[in-house]
Amino acid sequence: MANGDLIMTELPGVEEHELASTYPTRLPVWWGREGVAGVSPDEAGTTGRKIVLRFEKKFGKLEKLVFKFLGGTKEMKRPLDNLNSMLWELSDGSRTFAEICTIMDSLFHEKVAPVQDRTALGLNQFQQLGVLAIMKTKFDQGWPTGPGVIPPSQTMTERLDGIDSEPLEGEIVEWPLES
Repeated sequence: MANGDLIMTELPGVEEHELASTYPTRLPVWWGREGVAGVSPDEAGTTGRKIVLRFEKKFGKLEKLVFKFLGGTKEMKRPLDNLNSMLWELSDGSRTFAEICTIMDSLFHEKVAPVQDRTALGLNQFQQLGVLAIMKTKFDQGWPTGPGVIPPSQTMTERLDGIDSEPLEGEIVEWPLES
């Protein structure tokens, strides 16, 4: 589907959903894009590519011992499917839940039905991972939400082979200066 072919229609009931006027907003976490572009709306910050989230592993005492003995990686990658990847890209704090539902429905139709429930579930899973907040107001750009951001509590390298962490126009990757 070409970007110009996207048809947006009003969704019955989406405005009544408890999250309708909230702004899903990514929290600082390292993420990037991989693969070729898939279905995508003509919306800023969206590519239709798959998203990979990246976390630094936190080891307990026993886990540290096992890690020293057996080796392994100090990082965990979490690739998202195409629906959750699009949901991630749309959750930049500039769109309401209702707007995101409308876009998701126009892109994925019955794959995401019922769209309000499936979108809310996806956002809840991101919240449980600690990578997304549901804001009452539009995001004020108080932290970086773009790709390739290393949270202050982590010590990962900036790049990961095969994962594109270059920001698109308008994606925030710098921490705001303290005044």
